[in-house]
Amino acid sequence: MRNRYRAVYRDVYVPNDAKLTAADRARAAWLWAAGDCILTGISAAAVLGTKWLDDDRPAELVRVNRHSPPGIVVRSYGLTADETCRRRGMHVTTPPRTAFDIGRTLPARQGIPILDALVQATGIKPSDVMAVASTKRGVRGVRRLRDALELVDGGAESPQESRLRLLLVGAGLPKPETQIEFFDDFGEAFIRVDMGWRQWQVAVEYDGIQHWADPQQRAWDIERITLLEAMGWVVIRVSARMMSRPLAIVERVRAKLRAVGCPI
Repeated sequence: MRNRYRAVYRDVYVPNDAKLTAADRARAAWLWAAGDCILTGISAAAVLGTKWLDDDRPAELVRVNRHSPPGIVVRSYGLTADETCRRRGMHVTTPPRTAFDIGRTLPARQGIPILDALVQATGIKPSDVMAVASTKRGVRGVRRLRDALELVDGGAESPQESRLRLLLVGAGLPKPETQIEFFDDFGEAFIRVDMGWRQWQVAVEYDGIQHWADPQQRAWDIERITLLEAMGWVVIRVSARMMSRPLAIVERVRAKLRAVGCPI
């Protein structure tokens, strides 16, 4: 055991070469607690299928006994029966309750990309989360949650897309629509853009590494933008490196919107 496995928590081991995901950490914490807990926060989100979580964040759980080892955070949340469910053999907070806790405890920059991914994974709506909030008078962070939900959009397909959208909205630009689809003569969607404004036919695309490293993806991107421009759309592409220059991105998008008549 000592040569081939390492301890995650007491009596919970993984192979030495295993790379733990947030879902793995959640299950390890569940095993450490011998099932005497309810997974919450990031751990609940992971079990519910949320993508792009930070794999190194501590596991989170609700448990009467507040003692825990490093790498596990024990919460003292009061949970009602309808705020928990069972997933993958473990007790977790429901998607709306999970979103409630994440949205009220994390700063918007951290929390909204996670909420975007949670909404995409579970199909919940902001109204579902606010229904939970309506029963929690006096609980800290509800105002923060409400502000965050105004900006949540399950159409984001990566944390960087979420951050790009938040950058544009935070700069006073109109909130863009996400995952805009374009249909062929047979009614089939053949093009989709990350975000944009139909009224002004301006699209903004975040280009992740696959757009540059995959030759097929690169070729299709060129063809896709040519087709969009032929339909009268303006396409602004944003790379990971450009995200370090937020003002330049905002001014580029603002200029394109103004040029086509957007009153900003």
